[in-house]
Amino acid sequence: MTTAVTSALTTALTVQDLEVHYGQVKAVRGVSFDVADGSVLGLVGESGSGKSTVARAVVGLAHSTGTMRMRGVDLSGSSREARRQRRKVQLIFQDSRSSLDPRFTVEDCVREGLDGSAYRSRREASARVAELLEMVSLDPSVGRSRPGNLSGGQRQRVAIARALAAEPEVLIADEVTASLDVSVQAVVLNLLRRLQHELGLTMIFISHNLAVVRYMCDDLAVMFNGRIVELGSVEGVIDRPEHPYTRSLLAAVPEIGERRLLSDAGTETAIGEPAPPGGCDYHLRCPVGPTADPDRSICVTADPTAGAAHRLHRANCHFAPEVTGERARVR
Repeated sequence: MTTAVTSALTTALTVQDLEVHYGQVKAVRGVSFDVADGSVLGLVGESGSGKSTVARAVVGLAHSTGTMRMRGVDLSGSSREARRQRRKVQLIFQDSRSSLDPRFTVEDCVREGLDGSAYRSRREASARVAELLEMVSLDPSVGRSRPGNLSGGQRQRVAIARALAAEPEVLIADEVTASLDVSVQAVVLNLLRRLQHELGLTMIFISHNLAVVRYMCDDLAVMFNGRIVELGSVEGVIDRPEHPYTRSLLAAVPEIGERRLLSDAGTETAIGEPAPPGGCDYHLRCPVGPTADPDRSICVTADPTAGAAHRLHRANCHFAPEVTGERARVR
């Protein structure tokens, strides 16, 4: 397995050495993770870090290289089993307004996700749509409306119902509450959490909000510049971050009564700067790297990815603690 976090559990989804390039831009580079059956993996990172691109690649909406397996089946294959398994991975987009066809009724939108061969008549399909709408706490009468007539929270619940129509085993939620009011966010999050438990879903949950990630997720992967720089249990990563970038993200979370400049969090450098050849992607922004200590030139010349498997939380940092059995030794 890629991560020890899920080693005692059955793996539902395995992603190994995932790469996504848009021309000369390397949007995702060597991303690997496992998601345990029935667990929730969080993906966090600043805008442009590659989170949504990973989601799109997993469901086949972005051309990628690498290996993606669901319960041992290669999702990139063309066999009937591969196509069946791909259908079992569903993505809920951030913007429900653009992901639902405004010309369709809500019932039509949800019916799109159904396996047509499983229903003998339109009446049976409509009955299933009504069940799905009730499952996401919407009155079935909403099915006669068009998405544009609904609130943002209602549209997002329709998008969830459409994803559930495919009877997925893995659900990917990409910033599903980002455009919603805080009170509506809570409704959608509690709904997702309830559905995940009741249906035994495996989830990848993408968010900027670390408090929400802690509430929703079992494991956490932190992305920077197209790579996962830290991966572990959500409590371990948030309470004991091993990568300087993770610490910067946590430091950027505002607290009541506190005034802070953006530069205090160590995130003032523009996103999308090119990775230094052979060195650490983060060294130009790192508060503990060569800008703080000139003796740490290793950050400029050596890629920390090579030794990440032997460090706590698989941290992509030369100075993160190494794992030795049950204990860690600080370098």
